[in-house]
Amino acid sequence: MAPERGSTEAGSTDRSSTDRRRLVLPGQYGPLFDDGGPALVVEAREFFTARPVHRAKAHLWLSALRHRVRELGDRAEHVQVDTLREALVGRDDLDVVDPPSRTLRAQVRHWGRGTEVLPSRGFVTDEAEFAEWAAQGTGRFRMETHYERVRRREGWLMQSDGPIGGKFSLDDQNREPPPRGATTLGLPDPWWPTEDDIDDEVRHDLDRWERDGVARFVGRDDTRRFAVTADEARQALDDFVQVRLGDFGPFEDATLTNDWTMAHSLLSVPMNLGVLDPFEVVEAALVAHRDHDAPLASVEGFVRQVAGWRDYVWHLYWWFGDDYGAEENALGAHERIPRWWQELDASAIDAVCLSTAMEGLHDHGWLHHIQRLMVLGNWALQRGYDPVHLTEWFTDVFVDGTDWVMPANIIGMSQHADGGMVATKPYASGGRYIDRMSDHCGGCRYDPTKRLGEDACPFTAGYWAFLSRTEPALQDNPRMMRPLQQMRRLTDLDEVVAQETRRGTP
Repeated sequence: MAPERGSTEAGSTDRSSTDRRRLVLPGQYGPLFDDGGPALVVEAREFFTARPVHRAKAHLWLSALRHRVRELGDRAEHVQVDTLREALVGRDDLDVVDPPSRTLRAQVRHWGRGTEVLPSRGFVTDEAEFAEWAAQGTGRFRMETHYERVRRREGWLMQSDGPIGGKFSLDDQNREPPPRGATTLGLPDPWWPTEDDIDDEVRHDLDRWERDGVARFVGRDDTRRFAVTADEARQALDDFVQVRLGDFGPFEDATLTNDWTMAHSLLSVPMNLGVLDPFEVVEAALVAHRDHDAPLASVEGFVRQVAGWRDYVWHLYWWFGDDYGAEENALGAHERIPRWWQELDASAIDAVCLSTAMEGLHDHGWLHHIQRLMVLGNWALQRGYDPVHLTEWFTDVFVDGTDWVMPANIIGMSQHADGGMVATKPYASGGRYIDRMSDHCGGCRYDPTKRLGEDACPFTAGYWAFLSRTEPALQDNPRMMRPLQQMRRLTDLDEVVAQETRRGTP
């Protein structure tokens, strides 16, 4: 259920607002979380050292924090501590916009006993509104219904009482494979920020933390590629809308080996940092459609990602509560994540789709959603990686990974570990889907049409082995009836299963 709102201690609002200081926590580094008074910006090393995280992620989040301190100037009290507790105990002059994780909310309420808690911000709908809507359902509420409700309320892409284009989702127009023979989409490079002295200082401190054994990082800290301030985020948004929004829709599910950004916005990082308001993002796309003839399908698809899916998984995080993910393992997945995954090591991988994804993740800490879902997620699903550990891994190694964004995405959508609370079927596929939506398979030693033999595609063979392993859990799922019937007709199924049991790194 939605968390309790309001003050954490009776009488905390009696103090004059001029005496209070806004507590600034991860995900709250933009003007949206600032009401104009003094601020306490907490830099707790535990934010970056609790588990091994991607070096680029640590850089981005620490850079955003310190840039915010500079922007606030004399209004900021910047404290550098080991734990958030050290910054909260003994303070009775704080208020805070409700933090974007259960861990931070619990710490604020426990240690910050005089802290006034304000409603959360940074999303299209608020928690109380979503909870009221969700409580009216039967326990299964689809993103599509939530998205339609938001569109109607805001009047986005609406004409009279119906959606422009006749449907709320134009997803069927946004599934084009990459252009035949292309190595890139041919678009200009995205807008990149310019590093400054703060980034130099951050890199120096992260080096020192790692050298002193305080922190352990994975991946590469390349030149900063993502916006960490509101000004940078607006420039990145303007560039996306002007240059890549038109191609985003048709190619949003396509992948090219030599084009890691494709036509994607790269705005998930600044939105999750709290430096870019999703309302501003949606409005920019709507203006582009209205004034600059941006294709409706592209604009609708982008709005659906921001105001539909992103908003939806935020609310599911709170609605499902603390137990979601802790016990959900509907497909009986208990395999440990292998070391080459933990180290983002693509050196021994022959499968081009998987090596491209792992190399891109190592270098940038970011992949677009199809590489996350249909390459990495599909691989993990087929091989039964533990969904809780997998969720932690995705949270730690992706630069936009947060505690709230990953559970519904990984446990629910990607791994189907919740038994259908988020998605109606597992997102599993063989190599032919990857072959259609990418240029990977043409130069790969594996054949996406084969499930048996030395050149059998590990995704194609892995798909049938996955169905064999999970048949008891999936046999009553109407959307899995046909795949399971196909599996039962395979005369070489036992050989395929044995082959995939023996197979090591692909």
